[in-house]
Amino acid sequence: MRKKIVAGNWKMNKTLQEGTELGESINNYLKKHNPGQVEPVLCTPSIHLAAVTDIVDNNIIKTGAQNCSEKESGAYTGEISASMIKSAGATYVILGHSERRSYFMEDDDLLYNKTITALKNELKVIFCCGEVLKERENQNHFQIVRRQLETGLFNITDQQFLNVVIAYEPVWAIGTGVTATSQQAQEMHHFIRGLVEEKYGNTIAEDTTILYGGSCNAGNADELFSLPDVDGGLIGGASLKSDDFCKIIGSF
Repeated sequence: MRKKIVAGNWKMNKTLQEGTELGESINNYLKKHNPGQVEPVLCTPSIHLAAVTDIVDNNIIKTGAQNCSEKESGAYTGEISASMIKSAGATYVILGHSERRSYFMEDDDLLYNKTITALKNELKVIFCCGEVLKERENQNHFQIVRRQLETGLFNITDQQFLNVVIAYEPVWAIGTGVTATSQQAQEMHHFIRGLVEEKYGNTIAEDTTILYGGSCNAGNADELFSLPDVDGGLIGGASLKSDDFCKIIGSF
């Protein structure tokens, strides 16, 4: 049975003090209203990670980083290694987010190397994929997502893949207030599950968690999470408000 996950991506927001207050608020709410079968994940800025991990109840909430280096260690000023993330107590790391692909020119080959490094360090990977508006308009969205997954992810072993969550990002729906229709979201999630089945077989495909990552919020989470192939969300702006994020977690 595949896991239901709601992961908050705080991006480059919140001071350390604000971040710990937010983590504490979410933790206090969820301790009183246990999310049950849903696994909440707080993906914080790197400098927040250890502090927020210490604040939250790890039996209820997991933490994660928003990126990691493909290098194990060394003279790479400003980079964060997978082992550092693991040592901070984190469980997850987001890789391949559309903003990393776009602003920092991260390509599929680099993301594959990052994925291998993260998995070697016993982190679970939230691997992002998705198309931009022009690719959607040109009807290339399935080809783009296939390429991203086959090149950036699908060369890992069956055993390694058990520690991967896929997040579909319709990039044209991030930060725009536009959300993919339920039909569009389900269509792509079903397609992705089919790709996993082609590579890893039906059992692994049915157990793979696929998150929707395009402007999911407290107002539309119920509808999105009711779709058969949507197993939760990678939440951006709405994860920065405790009430909204907790409401999304309660939307299953």
